[in-house]
Amino acid sequence: MLPRSASSARLILRLGQRPLSTIASPADSDELKKLNRKNWLAPNEVLNIIKNLRDPKSVVIALDRYSTRKDYKPNEALYTLTISILAHGKMFDAIEGIMERIRVEKRCRLSDEFFYNVIKIYGNVAGRVRRAMETLYDMPQKYNVWPSVKSFNFVLNLLVSWKLFDFVHEVYVRAPELGVEIDACCLNILLKGLCEGGNLDAALNLLDEFPKQRCKPNERTFSTLMHALCKSGKVDDAFRLLERMEEEDISPDTVTFNILISGLRKQGRVDEGMEILERTMLLKGSDPNDGSYQEVLYGLIDQRRFAEAMVIMERMIAKRMKPSFISYKSMVSGMCKENYSVQELDWILRQMVRQGFVPKMGMWRQIVRAVASESTSCKEHLQVEQLLDDRAGSS
Repeated sequence: MLPRSASSARLILRLGQRPLSTIASPADSDELKKLNRKNWLAPNEVLNIIKNLRDPKSVVIALDRYSTRKDYKPNEALYTLTISILAHGKMFDAIEGIMERIRVEKRCRLSDEFFYNVIKIYGNVAGRVRRAMETLYDMPQKYNVWPSVKSFNFVLNLLVSWKLFDFVHEVYVRAPELGVEIDACCLNILLKGLCEGGNLDAALNLLDEFPKQRCKPNERTFSTLMHALCKSGKVDDAFRLLERMEEEDISPDTVTFNILISGLRKQGRVDEGMEILERTMLLKGSDPNDGSYQEVLYGLIDQRRFAEAMVIMERMIAKRMKPSFISYKSMVSGMCKENYSVQELDWILRQMVRQGFVPKMGMWRQIVRAVASESTSCKEHLQVEQLLDDRAGSS
C-alpha cells in the first residue's frame, strides 16, 4: 500500500491564531511585528519579511497574519517561498495546510511549475507518495490548473522508483482526463516499471504502443528492455532487439552495447563481448568507454585469462581509462595462484600505484608467498610470513 500522510489542514490553518509567545521564536518577533503595521505592504516587502524569518514555524504565523490585512494579495512567489522554507524545516503537515489555504481562498492563479515543485517535495523530500499522486489529480479539479506532461511523468517515475507498480497503470490511464498527451518519455517510464516489476512480456508488447500514441521508441527504450532481458539470462533476445533497432533506424549508443557486453560476460561468452568491443561499436560509430572495457576485463579475469586481461588493461591505461581496484586485486590474486613471473606481477603493482590505488597487506602477503614458494627455502618462507604478520600487527 501507499504510505498515507496525516491530514491536518484545518489544524495548520488554525496554527496562526495561537498566541505568538507559544509558537514563534523570539528572534522572529521583530520581523513578525512588521505585519502588524498599518502602512501598506507591497508583495516584495512581505517576501523579504518571510525570507528573514529564522524559524520555519514562524512562516505559517506570518502568512496567517498577512491574510488578515487589507492589502493581502498572495501570489505564486509567496506560496513558493513559504512552501520551500517549510520543506527545508521538514514541516510537511504545514505544507498541506498551505495547499488547503490556496484551495479555499482562490486568491491567485498558479502555474504548473508551482505544482511540479510541490509534487517533488511530497515525493522526494517528504516521502509522501500518495500526496504527490493526489496533488496531480487535484490540479484541474481543485486548483483549475492543468498538469503538464513533465509533472505527469514525474509522478509516474516516482511510483516506479518506489516500486509501486500497481499504481503506475492507474496514473497512466488517467492521462486523458488530466489533459496530458502521452509522449515517449511517459512510455519509457511505463516500460521501466514493467521491467522492474518482472513483467517482461508486457514490456515487450508495449513497444507496439509507441506508434499508436504517435511516439517513436529511442535508445533508452531499447536499453531498458535489453537490460531486463540480460538480467533474466535472455541475452539472445536482447540481441534480437538490437536487430529491431537497426530496422527502425535507431542507432545504438555506448550504453546499449555495454548492456550487451555485460550480459554476455555473465553467461561466460567473453569472446563475443570482445568482438562487440573490437568491431561492432566502432562500425556503429559508438566509442567504447570505461564501462565497455571494464566488463570485458572482468570477463577475462573470471575465466583466468590473465595475459589477455593485461592487454586490455594496457589499452585502457593508454586511453587514460582507469581499471577498477577490484580488477587489480583479482588480477594479483589469480596471477599468484597461476605462478606468473615476478616481472608480470611487478607490472600490475606499478600500474595500480600509478592509478592511485594502495595495495593492502593481504595483497602483499599473496605476492610474497607466491614468490617465496618458487625461490626460497621453507624456513625463509616462514620468516617472510612472520615479518608480514608483525607488520600487519603493528599497523
